[in-house]
Amino acid sequence: MTATGLRPRFVLLLCFISTAACNMFAFTEEPSDRGGKADGYCSRVLRAQSNRKEGNSEFRLRVEGDPESYQPGSTYRVTVIATSPSYFRGFTLIALKDGAEGDKDEDYAGNFQIIDEEETQFMTNCPPAVTESTPRRRTSIQVFWTAPPSGSGCVFLKASIVQKRIIYFQDEGSLTKKMCERESLYGDATDKPLFDCCACGTAKYRVTFYGNWSEKIHPKDYPRRANHWSAIIGASHSKNYVLWEYGGFASDGVKQVAELGSPVKMEEEIRQKGDDVLTVIKMKAQWPAWQPLNVRAAPSAEFSVDRTRHLMSFLTMLGPSPDWNVGLSAEDLCTKECGWVQKVVQDLIPWDAGTDSGVTYESPNKPAMPQDKIRPLTSLDHPQSPFYDPEGGAITPVARVVVERIARKGEQCNIVPDNVDDIVADIAQEEKEEDDTPETCIYSNWSPWSACSSATCEKGKRMRQRMLKAQLDLSVPCPHTQDFEPCMGPGCSDEDASTCMMSEWITWSPCSVSCGMGTRSRERYVKQFPDDGSICTLPTEETENCVVNEECSPSSCLVTEWGEWDVCSATCGLGMKRRERMVKMPPADGSICGAEVLEVEKCMMPECHTIPCLLTPWSDWSDCSVTCGKGLRTRQRMLKSPVELGECTEELEQVEKCMLPECPIDCVMSEWSEWSECNKSCGKGHTIRTRMVMLEPQFGGDPCPEAIQRKKCKIRKCNRGQGNSDEKKRRKEQREKRRSKQGRTEGTSEHPGCRMRPWSSWTECTKICGGGIQERLMTVKQKFKTAQLSSCKDRKEIRACNVHPC
Repeated sequence: MTATGLRPRFVLLLCFISTAACNMFAFTEEPSDRGGKADGYCSRVLRAQSNRKEGNSEFRLRVEGDPESYQPGSTYRVTVIATSPSYFRGFTLIALKDGAEGDKDEDYAGNFQIIDEEETQFMTNCPPAVTESTPRRRTSIQVFWTAPPSGSGCVFLKASIVQKRIIYFQDEGSLTKKMCERESLYGDATDKPLFDCCACGTAKYRVTFYGNWSEKIHPKDYPRRANHWSAIIGASHSKNYVLWEYGGFASDGVKQVAELGSPVKMEEEIRQKGDDVLTVIKMKAQWPAWQPLNVRAAPSAEFSVDRTRHLMSFLTMLGPSPDWNVGLSAEDLCTKECGWVQKVVQDLIPWDAGTDSGVTYESPNKPAMPQDKIRPLTSLDHPQSPFYDPEGGAITPVARVVVERIARKGEQCNIVPDNVDDIVADIAQEEKEEDDTPETCIYSNWSPWSACSSATCEKGKRMRQRMLKAQLDLSVPCPHTQDFEPCMGPGCSDEDASTCMMSEWITWSPCSVSCGMGTRSRERYVKQFPDDGSICTLPTEETENCVVNEECSPSSCLVTEWGEWDVCSATCGLGMKRRERMVKMPPADGSICGAEVLEVEKCMMPECHTIPCLLTPWSDWSDCSVTCGKGLRTRQRMLKSPVELGECTEELEQVEKCMLPECPIDCVMSEWSEWSECNKSCGKGHTIRTRMVMLEPQFGGDPCPEAIQRKKCKIRKCNRGQGNSDEKKRRKEQREKRRSKQGRTEGTSEHPGCRMRPWSSWTECTKICGGGIQERLMTVKQKFKTAQLSSCKDRKEIRACNVHPC
């Protein structure tokens, strides 16, 4: 576009609106000795005289998120909107410093960026200003505005609107937006005055982290391998605790996050603060650092705040890097009006923890000696820095964090809620109170919950009801018979770990053609992936055909695209919905416009709730099917409603497990062993037998009986005098006979003064496992006259057995 092209184009715009518009402006000529590209037209545009009106409410200039201040170097979406059915044909949009006249380059603040070149363009002779690209009816336009660097002060975003013969200017009101610079993050400390919070109750927030550190936006030396955001760690806390702050020194936990990306030490520090911390905030790491939202949902976490712990801080590391992080420090969510902030949107630039002296992403580890203070990175830190800019411009943000209130609980000081959704969320968060139904009110059981009124992820309601069967005392009122609770469509619940959690659909794009059949699309993104690790299969984009001005001929009229469908007229069951469009231009041949401007169609909401069956209360649980140990028990209920009301699918019997005290287990013993040999060779002696404990008694079972028994035995009388020679001979023969029978392997054992019998067999082990004992005996066979009393006696041996563990 040439420098001489603006004035003819601008005059064409006004003449297009009306021939009288060519005489609309009366410019005051300025001396021509002012140099610079802003000379003349920029200043004259601001002082144009016309049929202009102040304070018109049909048009509005809006900055996305409605921020009260701007972050230096951050980019914002700016929209100029016309309230239906109004429209505008031309506009001018500028950003002026506070108190500036607009006749010098330095009067303008920040830079605009064109989003749609078919809708908007820069003014030829006034580059800081944005205007329309073609003279046609519009209801809105959008551009990006990047805020000026730190120290620029307050800025006025101003729009002028051209509609027919009227130009609307707004010095104070809906076409002017004043934004002052947010408190600088570059001071020696995070110098935020922390006030005592006067809010009541508690508030619940969701914090969502949108990483924007990518090769496309930060191309210099971008690490293509291993780029990631570390696990996010933070807390909601009191003003007595500082997790980290600009101008302070990094704690051991902050250092570990900054250099290694590990949140372990930081979490320990947070949890040691006790009552100064209300909620620990944790989110998973992101590998790689950036992916589209339809591939990976932005990480988020929920936390709570109260009157004493109303600040929120968090941090996460850019990896790889020496010790670079982003985060919020002591963000106050309490308002001066004794309420809770609705939403905080903050663009984040990287900061240096002061523990490492590296200047590039992959600098070798070089500890800072001594340790430096925490400070934001700047574009002039070092020529090798990936954020270096020789002109010293602001660093493009690497992330954005959104903190949004999702519920309030408890009695609030500022009674008026912010919006209806807030009330619904409050209902959802509050715990169910115990049933305080008066005993004089007799109800049926609650029916099952109806289907949710919302089939999308927008909030809806579901209902259940019960019948008042009897009111025994008319002076005591009976509570409601209907109960409502908030709900969302399938796949939108946080509790459903097996499904994707999707965002709402973003509005349809414009039709791809201005006349005839075209297409349009809309998108949504994955808010949360399934916890079971499965892949989201729900579509993130929808495309449909659209028709704009079906006939593209002189006899057809130009119409707008169809608007969105109205809400269904019914909250359940069958209803009607409608949508409208407007005539943009009647037929060129003067005929009547035959295009439909209203469409009506049926809509089906979730089925209206009915009571398909009435049931008696559950009976008491039956006795357990066993008298001890594990068993089952049942309970039943009966169908009371007539069959004609519909099929009843409710279960009529329930079975559950029951557990009684363990059944007693009696002691179990082995069989008796054989009786041992008599322990005496003559006279009175005894013999024994044993048995083992196979199973110890448990849970009060019968105790174990005796494990050893003994009984008397008598072989023969012992002869002290001289015996019959025949008897001696007979005994000698018997001894010889037994000796020859036993063989040498069972030979007798000799002891001084006596002859011993062979060892008996080992007895059975007293235990089958865990270590028992066995024993065997050696008895005296013959005692010589020369034997001493102590050297000739029965002997016994004992050994361990079955020593393996049970």
